[in-house]
Amino acid sequence: MDLDVVALSRFQFASTSIFHFFFVSLTVGLAFLIAVMETFAYARKDHAQVYADMTNFFGHLFLINFAVGVVTGIVQEFQFGMNWSEYSRFVGNIFGVPLALEVLMAFFLESTFIALWWFGKDRLRPWMRLGSIWLVAIGTQISAFWIVLANGWMHHPVGYEVVGDQAFLTSFSAVVFNYKAWLYFAHVQGSAWTVAAFLVLGISAYHLLRRQSVEVFSRSLRIGLVFAAIGTVFSATSGHREAQVARSDQPMKFAAMEAQWETSESPASWSAIAGINMQERRNDFNLEIPYVGSLLAYNRLSGNYEGLLPLQKRYEQQYGPGDYIPPVPWVYWNFRLMVGIGSLLLLAAFGGLFLWWRRRAALPETRWYLRVLLLLIPLPWIANFCGWITTEMGRQPFMVYGLLTVREGVSANTTSEVLVGLIGLWVVYLALIGLDIYLLSVTARAGIHHKPEAQMLAAPAPNYGGAGFQGYDRRDDPGGD
Repeated sequence: MDLDVVALSRFQFASTSIFHFFFVSLTVGLAFLIAVMETFAYARKDHAQVYADMTNFFGHLFLINFAVGVVTGIVQEFQFGMNWSEYSRFVGNIFGVPLALEVLMAFFLESTFIALWWFGKDRLRPWMRLGSIWLVAIGTQISAFWIVLANGWMHHPVGYEVVGDQAFLTSFSAVVFNYKAWLYFAHVQGSAWTVAAFLVLGISAYHLLRRQSVEVFSRSLRIGLVFAAIGTVFSATSGHREAQVARSDQPMKFAAMEAQWETSESPASWSAIAGINMQERRNDFNLEIPYVGSLLAYNRLSGNYEGLLPLQKRYEQQYGPGDYIPPVPWVYWNFRLMVGIGSLLLLAAFGGLFLWWRRRAALPETRWYLRVLLLLIPLPWIANFCGWITTEMGRQPFMVYGLLTVREGVSANTTSEVLVGLIGLWVVYLALIGLDIYLLSVTARAGIHHKPEAQMLAAPAPNYGGAGFQGYDRRDDPGGD
């Protein structure tokens, strides 16, 4: 097998995953956030129109992202057969179950009720519309769960037996309650809420700086702050626990995250900056902070962890000859970039809550903070990408941890075949992301009492200042039921 085929196939699937997650993280987080906005519109009769305008505005952004992004996941599933046929043959009896359930339980739920919620917005009674968006939000969570469950199984395979050269499902409950999958799901959920919250915060800040629709965007700013605080805390705590679990069930990944070549002492130091030398398998320099390594790994000021070189010897005895050390610089630096950005976002979220508590009504007029929020919009996506790179590259060379390596799972393609597919994928996906960013930007800048200059014909923007589409108008129904 040509090594170039393996490398290109890995790069192609990594590209597909990152491109797809650009849309997914916003969809999962924004669906839940909009459902909360719709709930305020239904419950707060004194400000019903304000929250209705808010829901319609951010709902339009959600629909654009959903419509453009939904096709990217389909390409990812095709790659299991095109580029990773040996992997699919080995795990298809297990991996196919959560993928099928995701389609049956979540995709149809999302697609049906998002249409009812959006296109029936002025035809449905308010309680019907509220129920529809909550079903959409629940559907996105179910979808994320089954996909992450499949990925979690690859990192910690359970409930299976290998017969010949195939893995077969023996315990569906073991797969569903796989602790690794639930940790991953919690982390993905927190990061998705963070992405959506900071998008809402940035857009709200943009309009508040221009004093446009102040009543609407000052309220969306506060809702976004609460979600940002919850999302960053949820993401940080679940990610911290993920790293601690990796120390025991994926020790090679944990050692790579710390660039720890030899087994550490107790108490262990934490590497802040390291000059990693992969050729000689050592660090040329290492800036360490005492005790912090043990604190992060064990929540106490004592304890050590295994290094990459001793683990390499152990893995050779356990799995046979081979190089089991992952690309340490990628894992090490992406982990630190993710943590650094996450800490900054956590500070920004709680800093905003503090300003809200201290300044109350003056928060929407705190211009320096609003400008900061504008700059922070892309950072949650970057942190998400860094997290996935850390997670997936940290388990190399395995595709299914301890059972199947990347080289064993790749299809028998030629280098030119994979290269052509890779180029085509980048062209199409960059076009889709460019379209998504363009439509989101134009719609977000247009504001509430303006129609966007460019919009999807199948999802026209409502006239926020009037009745919206022809049909039911909530303002004709004072009772709201």
